[in-house]
Amino acid sequence: MARPRSASHDLKRDQILDVAAQCFARQSFPAASMNDIAAACGTSKARLYHYYESKEAILFDLLDRYTQRLLGLIGEAEARAQRKNLSEREALNELVRAFLSEYENSATRHQALVSDTKFLGEAQRELIVNRQRDVVSAFTRFLRRAYPDRVTPDNQTAVTMMLFGMINWTFTWLRPGGPMSYAAFAEEVVQVLESGLATR
Repeated sequence: MARPRSASHDLKRDQILDVAAQCFARQSFPAASMNDIAAACGTSKARLYHYYESKEAILFDLLDRYTQRLLGLIGEAEARAQRKNLSEREALNELVRAFLSEYENSATRHQALVSDTKFLGEAQRELIVNRQRDVVSAFTRFLRRAYPDRVTPDNQTAVTMMLFGMINWTFTWLRPGGPMSYAAFAEEVVQVLESGLATR
């Protein structure tokens, strides 16, 4: 009979993933080893292997969970917009705020998504990349609904990438406790969208 899974099993995995993401961000994925991750977790490599068979398995679980979280934020934003009867622009603004709030708390995971997806095996990489594409497509839908006169089939890719260019690299420069908070930056992004895309 199989042993029942410990109630703390997923919590321990989450803790390992947090520490691993920090190791990958600090040392790079290729340079970080299972020994490094185990030491940073305050455990043995043998104990770490109880949870993950390899560094690549850790990376995949990290990115798998994180991309599912990002897709979940989109669903939550759509539900919240409907529940609150928000306008299309307000719905987009809420989505931007939700993503930047997540980025504030997941900077090292986001860095791994941006920098380390290429180290996954082909099937795993395809799954993660397809989820990233789903996120981009969702932002395009929000943008087109919010600014139908300005965001068209001809420019929607450029506009969507402009928005991601503003928010996706915050882990490189926007620090919690710095002169600008993530919440304040979200409002700046909202203002840039409004000034750049609103019909005059």
